[in-house]
Amino acid sequence: MPTDPVPEEGVPAEEPGTAEPGTADPGALEPGAAEPGTADPRRRAFLRGALSAGVTGVVVGAAGGYAYRATRPAPASGQAAQENAEAGLLPPVPFHGKYQAGILPQPQRQTAVISFNATADGRGELTDLFQTITARARFLTAGGTPPPVGIGGPPSDSGVLGPTVVPDGLTVTVGVGSTLFDDRYGLASRLPARLTPMLPFPNDDLDPAQCGGDLVIQLSAGNADTVMHALRDIARHTRGGMQASWRIDGFASPPRPSGTVPRNMLGFMDGISNPDTSDAAQMDSLVWIAPNTAGEPAWTAGGSYFVVRLIRMLVEFWDRVDITEQENMIGRRRATGYPLDSDSIYAVPNFALDPTGDVIPLTAHIRLANPRTPQTADSRILRRAYNYDRGIDQVGDLDTGLVFTCFQQDVKRQFEAVQTRLIGEPLVDYISPFGGGYFLALPGVLDRTDYLGRALLA
Repeated sequence: MPTDPVPEEGVPAEEPGTAEPGTADPGALEPGAAEPGTADPRRRAFLRGALSAGVTGVVVGAAGGYAYRATRPAPASGQAAQENAEAGLLPPVPFHGKYQAGILPQPQRQTAVISFNATADGRGELTDLFQTITARARFLTAGGTPPPVGIGGPPSDSGVLGPTVVPDGLTVTVGVGSTLFDDRYGLASRLPARLTPMLPFPNDDLDPAQCGGDLVIQLSAGNADTVMHALRDIARHTRGGMQASWRIDGFASPPRPSGTVPRNMLGFMDGISNPDTSDAAQMDSLVWIAPNTAGEPAWTAGGSYFVVRLIRMLVEFWDRVDITEQENMIGRRRATGYPLDSDSIYAVPNFALDPTGDVIPLTAHIRLANPRTPQTADSRILRRAYNYDRGIDQVGDLDTGLVFTCFQQDVKRQFEAVQTRLIGEPLVDYISPFGGGYFLALPGVLDRTDYLGRALLA
């Protein structure tokens, strides 16, 4: 069944909470550096391949200050900040913190969601892989000058962003899928209690080649070249440790009119009624996995269940539908985003005063997705959606739609409960979910000695 393709969980999000600046220093864990207290620090098959491809400048160069320079942005002068603003570049997002920095902010202008299968040989190399992803994310989100390399070596950076890597608001969100907890790495006993393969719903048309994965990485930034640069960098440094399985690129349209909410490819505003990300109590009750949660391994505390749904929108058919019928299917005015019973975009629809659906039909998307009852309050999700455009299909129809992502404490209690209520809604005739997966977004990286998945792999 199609995932909530229109907004029923989204008010403009606040900036992420307090976190340390996204910087690193020469003492930070870098690819090839041993985790304190572990044995055999040189058991690094895939990293040796990466080093030969030009990573040496980052690891070996740390002693000479190269890693330090590469992972610390230059002090922001007023002129530099003005030039970046004029170029449409966003300021850096702090990397360190209790939670991953890409979860709470509103959608960036550009994103890519990439699923990977782990190819690391054993737990040691898997640990290397997560340390490497962390080191690259730490540098890419802070920006700086890539290190020089020896004579005859390939350049240490693709050069896509020029001689200096600009952070451009980049966030790197990393999650793990249930398949990582098979018998390859000895992690079966650490499987999160609520992490399963993605449940298919009626009317789904899932393509196994675009579903699931051992790991997922979402890269979001202000510009598409920043996202592509980050993907190339991470793929280069982790070659041999993981292999991409599927990928989709997305974008968030500017709010039109200004001051409203971006629209999806059906023409409706997407993300109007989310939980308030500035309300720590709401985030603690709906998004973050709390310490000592019943049934959950201790390492999951500070993480969040991460659902990805790839939803094609059959826009050729949608565009032939009467506007009144469209609005009744959604439950909002297309032009303004107002609920059909209200005159404000953020007004709470009053379903109690409309029990028979005379104003907002009982089958309207917003009514089914979020009934606004005490019994359904704990099924709300933090929704983060992007549009996608893949050109045309084999018969010439537009392949466009939604990269739907959401974060929650419990997939069954929240996402699956919402999806179950949406089974059979009128909108199913105009959308076709075809891929995605369930993942657990890892707890954040606390400081320069920490790395993604450290508690899981300890």
